[in-house]
Amino acid sequence: MTASADLDGPATTAPRAPVPAPPSGGEVTGAVPEAAVPDAAVSGGAAFDGARFREAFRQHAGGVAVITAAGGRPVGFTATSLSSLSARPPLLSFGVGTASSSWPVLAGADFVGVHVLAEDQEETAALFARSGADRFAAPTRWREGPHGVPVLEGVLAWMVCRTVARIPAGDHHLVVARPVAGETGAPGRPLLYHQGGFNVLRR
Repeated sequence: MTASADLDGPATTAPRAPVPAPPSGGEVTGAVPEAAVPDAAVSGGAAFDGARFREAFRQHAGGVAVITAAGGRPVGFTATSLSSLSARPPLLSFGVGTASSSWPVLAGADFVGVHVLAEDQEETAALFARSGADRFAAPTRWREGPHGVPVLEGVLAWMVCRTVARIPAGDHHLVVARPVAGETGAPGRPLLYHQGGFNVLRR
């Protein structure tokens, strides 16, 4: 199994979307050396390998977001690792693979855009995860937002955030950022990622 460099989270096989499935993304010291992390399970001594790790995360449903940044040209990728870290001050985090085509810009970006996708935006999620795609060409609707950050139209919510830290984490970086501007649209249902594909809430 392979992982798209532009869809973060554990690598899986995507049955619904035409997207290679994800793994999960400051220059901050103190990361735990890989050799210091035991591979054996707590009980039984069986190795908890990458395949088992990916299978475990196939059971975890996550929201889908698109992260953007401004460089010589706008960049963006699909993220399934967006997380709220703190309310005081407001802080969020997301993962980005160092092999991602967006990483060279994100590695030096002072500001990033975070967009929460609606359930009808599966095509947008797939586009921003597809290697080699012109992600900001039509039919993508976007504008230049605060601090020059690309802001997507029609999303459930968007935030422009100041980058606080980039923490090395295996083949990814964990980016911590503080929102400084943003808007929420009309209430709606979010797009989800589960069992290797995009999905929606059911009631």
